[in-house]
Amino acid sequence: MRTNFDQLLEAGAHFGHLKRKWNPAMAPYIYMERNGIHIIDLNKTVLKVEEAAESLKGIARSGRKILFVGTKKQAQEVVAAHAQEVGMPYITERWAGGMLTNFPTIRKAVKKMGQIDKMMTDGTFDNISKREKLQITRQREKLEKNLGSIADLNRLPSAVFVVDVIKEHIAVAEANRLGIPVYAIVDTNSNPNDIDFVIPANDDATKAIDVILTAVCDAVKEGLEERKVEKADEAAAEAQNQAETEAPAPKERRQRIRKSAPKAEAEKVAEVKAEEPKAEEPKAEAAE
Repeated sequence: MRTNFDQLLEAGAHFGHLKRKWNPAMAPYIYMERNGIHIIDLNKTVLKVEEAAESLKGIARSGRKILFVGTKKQAQEVVAAHAQEVGMPYITERWAGGMLTNFPTIRKAVKKMGQIDKMMTDGTFDNISKREKLQITRQREKLEKNLGSIADLNRLPSAVFVVDVIKEHIAVAEANRLGIPVYAIVDTNSNPNDIDFVIPANDDATKAIDVILTAVCDAVKEGLEERKVEKADEAAAEAQNQAETEAPAPKERRQRIRKSAPKAEAEKVAEVKAEEPKAEEPKAEAAE
């Protein structure tokens, strides 16, 4: 289901911030001012959502990962639900500095969770004190809370989707530094210049965030489904090519039979001759 004007209007996506808090760079996306509050042009929002959705669909179809980021209270549950639905990594707790720019260290922390899980199952926990068990368990819970949602992220994501670029300014800065495209819901008080795909909308309304993420994640689903179909088609084509390579064509098979028949007959004749007893040659008479 793709988003439309009425859905955004009903969700309150058009409400911006107070005029005195606006960022002039957002002027192209502002429709008007009412009672000191800027109103966002939802026609442009619809177009931007479609543009971002189509781009993210292509990323998903190619098998790459998209990192969803929304640590503000209004976005946490919505971001987590939609990201889990499409099997993508997400951050809804505190953004750890260096999560992208110092990714190898983050991966070590994620691997630490696996090591602790192994200790719990292989009996190592039975040989340590209660105090050590408590410390390790608390460490595991902390890692799970902050990094559990990116446990399957083995390499840097190909895109970052952000809710509220002011709140997540560190994530945006790290993505920009690494050249990772940033897709973001941008309100009237934010700077859109560092964002590759700007979605102008109210980033404080849970319903508005939900409507936009629904449209985006539906497109991601389509991309994932298309990837499955493409893989299935490739596997079928490969199997067919292999079968055709291994099995000779009918004409070629007939030619092989014709060529092999005289050869087989000649081999049989040779075998029969080899089995026949050889006639004894007359001995030369001894010289007188």
